[in-house]
Amino acid sequence: METNPAQRSGWLTAANLAKVLLWFVYAWLIVNLVMLLLAFTLQLLGANPAASFTDWVYRSVARTMAPFRGMFEPLALSDQSVLDTSLLFAVIIYPLAALCLRAAIDWVTKRATPHRRADGGNRG
Repeated sequence: METNPAQRSGWLTAANLAKVLLWFVYAWLIVNLVMLLLAFTLQLLGANPAASFTDWVYRSVARTMAPFRGMFEPLALSDQSVLDTSLLFAVIIYPLAALCLRAAIDWVTKRATPHRRADGGNRG
């Protein structure tokens, strides 16, 4: 069953739109992963939460951490240093989600790219 060029063009447009959307979500996941790693490091090193940068990092990851908050009990390593295992769990889960999205991007890209025959013609 062959598709006409108009149907193929519509599919390419939808696939390209899906690819762009997936790239935005992928970029969001990567930025949030970096922020989560930063927050984890700041807590582990006992950074002063009253410092403006530290406060900004903690506020920035608050929404990203919402699904994981309270899953595990944080472990106090000293008066200031904390091993937040919920945060560590999020640092493990978000890259897995990013890998799945990356696979989806590759799949959509493969489907959206017209296949070329060795002689330069399109397979259709």
